[in-house]
Amino acid sequence: MSVKSKDLKSIKIGVLMGGLSEESEISLKSGNAVVSALKDAGYNVIGIEVDRDIALKIARENIECAFIALHGTYGEDGTIQGLLEVMGVPYTGSGVLASALAMDKAACKVFLDNAGVTTPKSENVKEGESVRSSIGFPVIVKPVKQGSTIGINIANNKEELEAAVVEALKHDDVAMIEELIIGRELTVSVMGDKIFPVLEVTTTEPIYNYKAKYEKGYTDFKVPAELSKDEEDKVKKTALQSYKVLGCRGAARVDIILDEEGTPYVLEVNTIPGMTELSLLPMAAAADGMDFTEVVIEMLSSARTDVN
Repeated sequence: MSVKSKDLKSIKIGVLMGGLSEESEISLKSGNAVVSALKDAGYNVIGIEVDRDIALKIARENIECAFIALHGTYGEDGTIQGLLEVMGVPYTGSGVLASALAMDKAACKVFLDNAGVTTPKSENVKEGESVRSSIGFPVIVKPVKQGSTIGINIANNKEELEAAVVEALKHDDVAMIEELIIGRELTVSVMGDKIFPVLEVTTTEPIYNYKAKYEKGYTDFKVPAELSKDEEDKVKKTALQSYKVLGCRGAARVDIILDEEGTPYVLEVNTIPGMTELSLLPMAAAADGMDFTEVVIEMLSSARTDVN
């Protein structure tokens, strides 16, 4: 079921925002920006803050299409997508499986590696397991199922590694210890078969962390990134391949490190990119001539469920 055959201005759209994850504050910013854009464009839209009663809220409001502006657990991991499938409500973004795979960094890495996409070396550790790294130092430690760099730290020695794992396990039941790739931080936004200009991120922070992402003054952006034709082609090809391997649809963003030898390493795939004033997908789209409202409408037009 899709909304392509319908007049989108004739149906009621619910923008799902907030949610139950540690990224709820950012989700509210994304959701409110989407609501404002759709209202200004003449759409029948309502913002809905997601909680445990979300199914009742969707039914009570007679939502005919859901624009998912949720980030993190219960929003980006396939769970809300599964609920909407059961309810038969078309929704934006990737389906249940692609959402779950992209959210789980360990599972995502398996799929990408098997498809020949280069990712950093990594190993996983659970609560109670001994903490060691066969990768060497420095490494970056992250919760397997978190976004917005929550719980992520760099470790340069065993003591820092142990502390970083403890911090990561506060946010998830599995921590990933990953090779720290030194290079240029790039991100590629994809929407269907459309690839937006490559964006480069530079920050005064040690990594592109929560502060760098959501507070002004810590980060600079260059779009399009200054790349050779060969580098640009490789980065875009890698991003599109990652998008397709996971089975993504609608808008997604692929984060990549381009090392000094010109090899693109995929760090993660974001199936619900941020839509705030500092978000990267709208910034990349603007460099390609699409304003924020046009991006939102394009995302909305791809909404569907897998239920006939």
